[in-house]
Amino acid sequence: MRALAGSSHLPTLVVLAGGLATRLRPITTTIPKSMVEAAGEPFIAHQLRLVVNGGVRNVVLCVGYLGEKIEAFVGDGSRFGCRVRYSYDGPDLMGTGGAIARALPLLDADFMVMYGDSYLDVPLQPVYDAFLASGRPALMTVFKNEGQWDASNVEFMDGAIRRYDKVNLTPQMRHIDYGLGILKTDLIREWAPKGRFDLADLYHSLVGEYPVAGYEVHHRFYEIGSPAGLKETDAYLRSRAQEK
Repeated sequence: MRALAGSSHLPTLVVLAGGLATRLRPITTTIPKSMVEAAGEPFIAHQLRLVVNGGVRNVVLCVGYLGEKIEAFVGDGSRFGCRVRYSYDGPDLMGTGGAIARALPLLDADFMVMYGDSYLDVPLQPVYDAFLASGRPALMTVFKNEGQWDASNVEFMDGAIRRYDKVNLTPQMRHIDYGLGILKTDLIREWAPKGRFDLADLYHSLVGEYPVAGYEVHHRFYEIGSPAGLKETDAYLRSRAQEK
């Protein structure tokens, strides 16, 4: 494994990469979403290089649908400069939250989490530092979306998430969940219900029960979850490559 610059103390990053990716069919009929090509190579390669450059050393990939193809390509992560381990879905799909609960044996006291179709080009260390400084059990990154990229679903004020709801939207919701979170593993153990649940369900519940820290980022997100998103992300990654 090649050495990383700096003295980062970022926790393990969980990447939720087990979805069926039905919106990308027929591309994803034979490959998982993380292996969809963007700017000339599988998207997971871009994602891993980005987070490693941001200081991540340990990654847990939560995989399901055709997950063995991701593992065959990524391996132990050494060629990307990190250690990669895998947590496979069981016979029943348990949702993004259930996938995290299944991966708990691979995690330490706290962890970062992002979706397998997201390209989040922001510094990671300040986000983690804000989480530690908050003293709270969970942090959500938010972007002042104003309904531009998707429906705004967060009321954010004074460094905290005041309301988070993907269904019951309010005029005060000017931000959107950016897709990068930090959580304490004990919180998952205490909260996780038996059966399927999603990460969004967890955050929705936590906002009502616990103080959830918020961290505002100012650079838009990119994603490959839809054909339009894939096209836009492909163009962005190609433009980044030309700048180097």
